[in-house]
This record gives sequence, C-alpha cells and structure tokens, in this order.
Amino acid sequence: MREKNVAALPVLGRSALLWMALACGLCAGGNYFNQPLLHSIARHFGVDQGVAALSVTLAQSAYALGLLLLVPLGDMLERRSLAVALMLLAAAGQAMAGCAPSVGGFMLGTVVAGLFSVAAQVLVPMAAALAAPGHSGRNVGTVMTGLLLGILLARSVAGLVSAWAGWQAVYQGAALLMVLVAWWLWRVLPTSRTAQPVAYAQVLSSMLELLHTHRALRQRTLASGLAFASCSVLFATMALQLSAAPLALDDAQIGLVGLAGVAGALVASRAGRWVDRGLGRTTCTVGAIALVAAWPMLWWGGEHLGWFALGLVVIDLGLQCLNITNQATVAQLLPAARSRMNAVYMTGYFAGAAAGSALGTLAWHWGQWQGACLLGAVLALGAALAAVRLRAPAGQMAAA
Repeated sequence: MREKNVAALPVLGRSALLWMALACGLCAGGNYFNQPLLHSIARHFGVDQGVAALSVTLAQSAYALGLLLLVPLGDMLERRSLAVALMLLAAAGQAMAGCAPSVGGFMLGTVVAGLFSVAAQVLVPMAAALAAPGHSGRNVGTVMTGLLLGILLARSVAGLVSAWAGWQAVYQGAALLMVLVAWWLWRVLPTSRTAQPVAYAQVLSSMLELLHTHRALRQRTLASGLAFASCSVLFATMALQLSAAPLALDDAQIGLVGLAGVAGALVASRAGRWVDRGLGRTTCTVGAIALVAAWPMLWWGGEHLGWFALGLVVIDLGLQCLNITNQATVAQLLPAARSRMNAVYMTGYFAGAAAGSALGTLAWHWGQWQGACLLGAVLALGAALAAVRLRAPAGQMAAA
C-alpha cells in the first residue's frame, strides 16, 4: 500500500518549480534587505549603526527558530496550505517593518518576517517529495537556486529601491509581492501530505533522535553551519566597510556590488544534478576551497572594489556548493521524515548564520574590517575541515 501511495504522488512540472523558486527567493531574500541599508536605517531612527546591525542577527535568529518550530509541521500538515499560510504571515512582518514608527517596531517586524519566512523550507522538501524518480537533487537545486538568488539579489534590489523611493518602500513592496505569489502558489501547487503524519510533540522530540542516529546529518549540518557563519561575518559588516572611506559607497552602489555574488548562486542547480550523479564529494571539495580562498581577496577588497567583488563571487560560490550538496543529500537520507531532517539541517545552518552575524559585529568593533576578515577566515577554515571529513560521495550517504 505504501508503494502505491508513493507512486500516486503528482510530479511537479517545470512551471510549478519555478514558482516555488520565486517564492523561496522572496521569503529568504526578505531577511537580507537590511544588509545594504544599515546606514540609512540607523540615520532614519537616530540610532548607532551597531544597533541597526542587530537587525541582521535578529532576522537570522528568528529564521532559525522558525526552522526548529514551524518547518517540522510539514511532516504532519498539508504542505501547500502550510507554505502559503507562512508566506502570508511573513508578508505581514515585512509590512510591519516598512511602516514601523520606531526602531523597536522595525525590529519586531524583522523578527516576524524572519520567523515565518521559513515557508521556503517547507517548499524545498516538498520539491524533493514530488520529484520524478532520480530527479530529487535536480528539483532541490532548482528551488534552492531561486532561494539563493533571492538572498543575493535582495541586497541589490534593496539598495536600488532605497535610493529611488526610500528604504521603507523596500519592505512595503516586498509585502505586496509576497501576497501575490502566495495566492498564485495556492493555484498551481498540488496538495502534498506525508503518508503517515505524526503528532507535533512527537515531531519535535524525534528531531534530536534523528540528529543522534544519522551521522551524515550531523556532519553536513556542521559543515554548512560553519560555512554560513563565515559568510554571515561578511554580510553583517560589508555595508559598514563599503560605506566608509576610502570606498564611501551609497545604498544603491552597495546593492550593485551585491550583484557580484549572483554568479556563485548560478552553480546551485548544477550542484543538485551532481548530487543525483553521486558527485557530491567533488562539489563539497570545490566549495571548501573557494570558501577559504575568498577571505584574502575580501581583506584586500576593503580598499579595492575589484578585489571585493571577486571575493564576493568566490565566497558565494563556495557557500552554495556546500549548501546545495548537503541539503540535497539530507533530503535523500530518510524520505518519510524529509521535513524534520530538513528542519534539523537548516536550523543548524541558520544558527551558524546568526552566530556569524553577531560575532562579525563584535569583530568589527574590535578590529574593524581586518578583525572581521580574520574571524571569517577562521570560520571558513573550520567549515573546510568539516567538509573534507565527509566520508562518502553524496549519492551514497544514505548508507552512512
């Protein structure tokens, strides 16, 4: 009976995957609007830039909390309804941030948007579950390409819109667009439910057991968490460095610099296909090398924009190679618990991001750009060491 249920599942078409990718990009990207706008936000509310930078940590911490508490609901509720509801709540948070009368209200909107933007991580395992045989990695890669492009383009779009219409318009426009995409997802996605749903308390308690019993899950969560921590040091401090002398860029220019990282995200779909072919170890190795190599470029980039742009390309490429490979692998480990496995992995991933943002801000106050680069390089080296310890190719990790 179980095989019949699996066989009866609808298979996502290309159009539905693209809409899912767009939704993931909007949800995840919304947590990155603030990064090129920190100077403008601080000036608008009359607070120190360090206070404004706290919003970066709050967004990622709220996202990690949502991953832990909300994404596992995908193993007990109908996934289309869950994803749409979460996306609408995230839109409400963006609207709150864009209309906030005080810095406290802005921070609250940031937390609400971050908490419910985990709709993206309900859609990722759904894409894997509704894939044709042998195409799970490709589906994950397609949807994650949209998510990653959303994260990278969010900075550029936010900077340009801020320069044209003010930083509040960034959040207000995003809220409206998210409502429209959520409505369309409801129309184009099939219903999707786990064949054997479990109670919420059992879902939460089982997550620790999954982490304990699946070595591959632990290894890949650690490697990706350290990698994202390294990149988040950059994300939390790049606007502070680029807006200061000698570069002295404005919001729009900082946003345009962020476009350089899009080149790294473009490998995401290809990395998913490589996972399907059992070449995940190769992509992990490439990612580890790129992550470490990027930080000397970024160090020099503190005063030379060309080096900064190159470092941004290389570090994003490294992060995406590691994350796409690891997430596609995790999606294959235990199909009956995809949402919980993804929740454990992504909670560790964004916990690393939140820690990297917080530590990056401290490193900036301690040693300015050089201090941030040293911290980022140390975290990148830790991620590389964790990645090279992965024992088997991604396509064989289910047996690990």
